[in-house]
Amino acid sequence: MDLNRFNPRQREAITHVGSPLLVLAGAGSGKTSVITHKIAWLIQEAGIPARHITAVTFTNKASREMRERIGNVARKDQIRGLTVSTFHTFGLNLLRREAAYAGLKSGFSILDAEDAKSVLSDLLKRESIDDRDVTASVQHTISQWKNDGLSPEQAMLQATEPQSVLAASAYVEYDRYLKACNAVDFDDLILRPVELFRHKPDLLTKWQAKIRYLLVDEYQDTNGIQYELVKRLTQISGALTIVGDDDQSIYAWRGARPENLNELNVDFPTLKVIKLEQNYRSTRVILETANALIANNPHIFEKTLWSDKGFGDRIEILPTKTDEDEAERIASMILERRLNQKKQFSDFAVLYRSNHQARILEFKLQHFKIPYKLSGGTSFFARSEIRDLMSYLRILINPDDDNALLRIINVPRRRIGPTTLEVLGRYAQERNQPLYACISEMGLTSRLDPEAARRLSQFQELIDIARRDLMVGRGMQAIEALIEGINYRGWLSDQSSSEPMAERRWGNVLQLLEALKKDLKNVDDDPETAEETDDDTAIEAAIRKLVLRDILEREEEEDDSDRVQLATLHAAKVLEFLDVYLMGVEEEILPHKNSVYAETIEEERRLM
Repeated sequence: MDLNRFNPRQREAITHVGSPLLVLAGAGSGKTSVITHKIAWLIQEAGIPARHITAVTFTNKASREMRERIGNVARKDQIRGLTVSTFHTFGLNLLRREAAYAGLKSGFSILDAEDAKSVLSDLLKRESIDDRDVTASVQHTISQWKNDGLSPEQAMLQATEPQSVLAASAYVEYDRYLKACNAVDFDDLILRPVELFRHKPDLLTKWQAKIRYLLVDEYQDTNGIQYELVKRLTQISGALTIVGDDDQSIYAWRGARPENLNELNVDFPTLKVIKLEQNYRSTRVILETANALIANNPHIFEKTLWSDKGFGDRIEILPTKTDEDEAERIASMILERRLNQKKQFSDFAVLYRSNHQARILEFKLQHFKIPYKLSGGTSFFARSEIRDLMSYLRILINPDDDNALLRIINVPRRRIGPTTLEVLGRYAQERNQPLYACISEMGLTSRLDPEAARRLSQFQELIDIARRDLMVGRGMQAIEALIEGINYRGWLSDQSSSEPMAERRWGNVLQLLEALKKDLKNVDDDPETAEETDDDTAIEAAIRKLVLRDILEREEEEDDSDRVQLATLHAAKVLEFLDVYLMGVEEEILPHKNSVYAETIEEERRLM
């Protein structure tokens, strides 16, 4: 393999296999090229079959880019069987293969954050607690516990304060609910595999043999349970390359632990560290400023970024008297520079610490007729018609999924009223059974008037027919027949403000079905699953993959239209622009006022 285009440190990182390796890669240092060429080198030069190599990162976009780049440096037959995925997709695939060990039935559901919040809200209401802030706090605490690898029982033992005791009690009930509904939540996709490895050493040995080399990107963003997963898979073999940068860790608020980098020396005593300090993206003035700022943070691994791109344009500081003056100054400068320097609007980005800062700026951009894109807009999977269809898909592969059932039981309208649903819910709670299983029980029908019982029975029959069609291998035909049978297109027409709007929403439905067909084909073509996958498990795998993509991609949608990008500093990570404006660089905004009290000023520096 020709590695002449790489600098000496990059070449060393690509070819090193003698011990665990940490590649300390500064921003813009070419680390993605290093990872992809290392994978190709492992296959072509080290002789490791692709099916025994796994590379994990944090976003679908990053894993797609990595797979595409590997395809440019290795032949298709060489990378057949290679695993390149997010942490959570890896965990999902492991749970699918080892479902029986994990106490899960085929077709288990994945709850997203909104589903989880809904479940916790219902559980807390049983304790006479009906407060959205309390629900959000409990949900965050449970997520933190899971990210730290704590079970409900361990959380109960750890909880001492009233708020944590409440959260731990809710965690116990929430866990029971998930098991009763044959479901996992997003955090479980990492926690449950680790729990399997903790308690089933034979299973761990099997996966250690399967993964003969592991590569982890953006390692500074790992939380406690993700690090334990990496450690359990590789601590014996040491066949591990980690790429990370503690100066780019900006996700402590969602559990990321940059100190995981510090623990590597303890857990992997033969660890080799290679620093990639040459930056290929920024000019010297940018790097010198960044180096001076970040030097105030403590470091285990010191590094200094440098560039041969020249000094570059000076950083301008633009003092203004008010927020409104600041927004008008930015808008007018964008317009002026676009005209004078013949730039595109998409060359410009305005970044800020918190979302609320964008409001005044939006008004000014509209005033100057400057098109813009605001990060965090409605994603494809957040649209109501897509959430409807996703709930139908979830109930088809797992009728125990109560959240999915409650979303679609009256979509389209079936005149199953709140009183009927209240009786059903109470009865299911008494029986400790999922809602769907209770619909046909005599004990329930005796509590309902005949018409209400008939409507529930008709709904169940509709789902049962579609499920039977899935089981006999009709797959996509069964799903399309269900959508046609409920006249969902007509429902969209009735619910939309105009016929063009209804057609756009129907187009989204068709796009979702095409994505499902593509995923189904990928499941069939996957050499690792082909032998163990029959028709109905293939459709289950494709639907689960789509559900996980729903969760992962809501904030990842791409847009290449000519518009100014408005984004928080968190959302702007890894993006590049020719002209960047940073709003609100002032005390209590950037750095955020909470960072001083919470002693998280180091993360504010990394954000900057």
